[in-house]
Parts: sequence; C-alpha cells; structure tokens
Amino acid sequence: MRDKIKMLSTGKTKAGHSTGTFYPTTKNKKTTTEKLKMKRYDRRAYNPETGKTGMHVLFEETKL
Repeated sequence: MRDKIKMLSTGKTKAGHSTGTFYPTTKNKKTTTEKLKMKRYDRRAYNPETGKTGMHVLFEETKL
C-alpha cells in the first residue's frame, strides 16, 4: 500500500522562476496522512548570498 509521489523543489532560478527540479519516490499511505516536506540539494536553485547556483532547498510532495 504505497503511493507514488513527486517531490517538487521550492527553489528559484536567478530570474525568479521555479527550477522545476523533482524526484519521484513512494510513501506509505496507511501511516502518513500529511504531505512530506524535506530539504534536498537542488543544483539549479540560485543562491543570492553567494551569487552561485546549487543549494539545499525545501522539496514538497505533489501527485505524480
């Protein structure tokens, strides 16, 4: 009883648009009712503090 889900990045590019980075995974639908959120590395996310791309950002669950 596992659902296939897509973890979508909340990171932004230098122009302010979403990076569109995601990775597919599964979760147990019997034990987990809330949406998953976790920090992962997004190589396309722009870091304004350093002026470079690539940083850890929050990934949120969406339907696959």
